[in-house]
Amino acid sequence: MESAAPKVTVVVPTYNERDNLPRLTELLIALGVPNLNILVVDDDSPDGTGDIADKLAIEAPKQVGVLHRADKDGLGRAYVAGLVRALTEGADIVIQMDADLSHPAEVIPQMIAALSTTNAAVVLGSRYVEGGSVASNWSWHRKALSAWANLYVNAILRLHVKDATAGFKAWRADTLRAIDLPSVQSNGYAFQVEMNFRTVRRGLEIAEVPIRFEERSDGQSKMTLSIQIESALMPWRLLLGRSPG
Repeated sequence: MESAAPKVTVVVPTYNERDNLPRLTELLIALGVPNLNILVVDDDSPDGTGDIADKLAIEAPKQVGVLHRADKDGLGRAYVAGLVRALTEGADIVIQMDADLSHPAEVIPQMIAALSTTNAAVVLGSRYVEGGSVASNWSWHRKALSAWANLYVNAILRLHVKDATAGFKAWRADTLRAIDLPSVQSNGYAFQVEMNFRTVRRGLEIAEVPIRFEERSDGQSKMTLSIQIESALMPWRLLLGRSPG
């Protein structure tokens, strides 16, 4: 008798992504991954993304769920809320990905396979391992900033991963429980770094699979100066033990 397929929940935070969300949902469902669920975490988007998400959930109630949050208080907070909800609802594997179509949905089966066939606690969709790449329309200074950020983080925290700020990840549920998810406080790219740091500090393995990172399809980037400052300070806070967990 074959065992049931693991429950896979894709957590997608949204803020003003009404044009991208239906397309992403369509791509995820078309993958045909058994027992795949989508959890949209909307931060009260003024463009009506939450209403679009509710409509998608009505159309596919067994595959799409929505978590509405009253405030926009950062990507990290949205992810923590979504990841905790996914665990509460019995997910075995939790995938985090952006709503802006920059992360290639077609790589998800490979990420799930890596979790199933290796000891990896989490699998990163990586721009900087062999076979990975970034959008050709990225400016040279954006490429340089991204590469520098990864060198900076690894120099301080010794994570030994190529893409320390990656936001496309597949987690084992047990890993998320082990790293004390509810106590994570950071936001933006710093959130990604803190999650990796907590994983490595517990002696757990991080694997990477190559992806091509595309420029967002529609809408505007959520990067702000405060997020950049937090991202620069977070590695030192983690190193010095000033972040909980």
